[in-house]
Amino acid sequence: MLPCRSAYLAVLSLISGLFSNHKIDFIMPVVFRHKGYRFFFYSNEGDPREPLHIHVRKGEAVAKFWLVPQVSLAESYSMSSAELRELVDVIEDKKDLIERYWHEHFDI
Repeated sequence: MLPCRSAYLAVLSLISGLFSNHKIDFIMPVVFRHKGYRFFFYSNEGDPREPLHIHVRKGEAVAKFWLVPQVSLAESYSMSSAELRELVDVIEDKKDLIERYWHEHFDI
């Protein structure tokens, strides 16, 4: 985890600038998109791997949500409370898809 918001956003911007959208999906597999939000996870989710979670990004706004034991916000930057509530609802609706994609990608 990066120590501050500016470092976190700087790394995301650097990664986005280095790779086209097609190639970046290999590093950050996109599970689905919704209203301009990209729901993804990183191919390297730590060692040991963090528990099941999903990252969400729209422009410079980013968030991370845990999926177990229930959907909950881990962290967010530049997102309103209304956006975060909507994203929780979307993630709850797509929880099975996210979990299946996570297990397939990490061969669990």
